[in-house]
Amino acid sequence: MSKNTTPRVVGLGDLLLSLAPAGYLRFIQAEQFGAFYTGAEANVCVSLARLGLETDFLTRLPRNDIADAAVASLRKYGVGTANIAWGGDRIGILYLEKGASQRASKVIYDRKHTAICEANPADFDFDAVFEKADWFHFTGITPALSDSMPAVCLAACQAAKRHGVTISCDLNFRSKLWTTEKAGQVMRQLLPYVDVLIANEEDVEKVLGIRAGKSDVESGELDRAGYVEVAKQLQAEFGITRIATTLRKSISASDNDWSALLCVDGQPYFSREYHVHIVNRVGGGDSFSAGLIYALAQNYGPQDAIEFAAAASCLKHTIENDFNLVSLDEIQALAAGGGNGRVQR
Repeated sequence: MSKNTTPRVVGLGDLLLSLAPAGYLRFIQAEQFGAFYTGAEANVCVSLARLGLETDFLTRLPRNDIADAAVASLRKYGVGTANIAWGGDRIGILYLEKGASQRASKVIYDRKHTAICEANPADFDFDAVFEKADWFHFTGITPALSDSMPAVCLAACQAAKRHGVTISCDLNFRSKLWTTEKAGQVMRQLLPYVDVLIANEEDVEKVLGIRAGKSDVESGELDRAGYVEVAKQLQAEFGITRIATTLRKSISASDNDWSALLCVDGQPYFSREYHVHIVNRVGGGDSFSAGLIYALAQNYGPQDAIEFAAAASCLKHTIENDFNLVSLDEIQALAAGGGNGRVQR
């Protein structure tokens, strides 16, 4: 049962400045970069605030004008920022080159020695934060940021459990941040605290060594029965009863077939499949996490929950930058089958 009239969701993670050439220009062509702000858990909090939930985003930032602008970008959409820790010298930077057709998108990180990389558990009063919370969300990116961040994530999970908070995690493996061996070691310590796991086939295989049947990420072939077996293995090993994954058939960088799966106690629920012509796919997974959190926190049934999450993420692929700036009505309309793209008058 929610502690609040409106469910309150806490996210813990990095907040970065994102710089991208205009349109589909390559880095080598760019003479100027557009600036916006991003971060996996921040993206989730923005989505949930847009949908009407209360949110509280936790991170650590330096005291400078760029960090102030980053925080203002969250406040603009109603995300709570009162419990951000301040200190350090740098905010991380992400450079994005958008792909098209057969040319893949590229991401370059500049996030070493940033403020959050130097964080420790004492920077946050987790008990005070989670006393008023209903849900906690983090991703596998956050403990990968530095040697101190696994302890921060562990302290957050332990405090959330003390206060009866539901915990969700998007496994989100990033090879540019840590090795598969280190990811597996750390995430196996954190996953026993998790109630809802979001993980695609590639992340499960690389971090936990569990393969989804005959699926082939490179060819786009998906073995649906294999995913159900993966969910059952995850439940058996970690006790996680709700496991979700997006099912992406990558036709090219511009076109994907998109659907999703939610397993509840081993029972699979598949969403409808969408053919998506992509404007920007970055943040697609975060929008799926947000959609699933919203639906489960609002007590949707499993089939309705996965339909809502898949529709939310489908719409994000049509929006520039990383925040999923869609309304509840738009997601509900698409989930109900209203995706013809006709002008709304």
